Amino acid sequence: MDAIRKQLDVLMGANRNGDVREVDRKYFDRDVCRLFLAGLCPHDLFQLTKMDLGPCPKVHSLQLRKEYEEIKAKGLHNFDRDLEDLIERLIVECERKIQRALKRLESDDAKAAIAISVSEVTTQTPEVLDLSKQIKEKLKEVDDFDLDGKSDNKIRAQEALEELRTKRADKQATLLLDAFNIDRASLPQPHMNHPPLAPVPLLNPPDPRTQEMINEKLKKAEDLGEQGMIDEAQKALEEAEALKKLCARQEPATDSSKYTAADVRITDQKLRVCDICGAFLSVYDSDRRLADHFGGKLHLGYMQIREKLIELQVLVIFSILQ
Repeated sequence: MDAIRKQLDVLMGANRNGDVREVDRKYFDRDVCRLFLAGLCPHDLFQLTKMDLGPCPKVHSLQLRKEYEEIKAKGLHNFDRDLEDLIERLIVECERKIQRALKRLESDDAKAAIAISVSEVTTQTPEVLDLSKQIKEKLKEVDDFDLDGKSDNKIRAQEALEELRTKRADKQATLLLDAFNIDRASLPQPHMNHPPLAPVPLLNPPDPRTQEMINEKLKKAEDLGEQGMIDEAQKALEEAEALKKLCARQEPATDSSKYTAADVRITDQKLRVCDICGAFLSVYDSDRRLADHFGGKLHLGYMQIREKLIELQVLVIFSILQ
């Protein structure tokens, strides 16, 4: 219930019912979230993901943030260090997760998993940079409408924001898919050294219920693989393959470009790690699957904190040079 109330507060304001008395708070009060004042509260980033921290127990107020920024500009208060420390801890934990997952892979697979920098491929093109700039501007627009109490304008701005994020995710998926296609072309062809198999009559396809169970297993394997849980993902894929063999026989594939994550064992998927959020992707993933990854809250959250860390570090350097 608290989480739902918090989401309604974010969308329509705490006084959406007209029955909340404004509390005379100051930005430095102990029940005010300093991280939110500094620009980013992690409780808002990973909602409904495995990183969900729940609703923030402290007050988020755009009015107090505005007051804080005015005081900060005068050099009287600065909470940036608090935020920077937290972001660094989150990034360190993400890097540890990546290293733990890489240790579960074979040596050659682990090296290949980090051969492609997802951040370099998907964030540095002019189109993506322009979309990211528009997203930042739209985020500020949403906050401005919220501060002014213009709920209708805020909702429209949020819808436009989601459209921009979707467009960026689709573009990033296309860029990474192109890189994966090149990567996949260099992989050895499956069964290329084996003699051709004798033709075998194909069995009937699975019945609807069995097919539904297979799809559930495959979806579970993809989710676990994205979370870096390699052993669990392999087990789910093996269970799906076992169900398939009970009902039908797959024809041997000859073109690796036609493979999908559902067709290959997890150890043969040629996993590539996302150096932004730590999720594992397969070179056999479709553009839709990759777009879902780039538009997911976990990836967007880590992308936002990494961008914020760079922004804070630039501010520190700038203040030293002044």
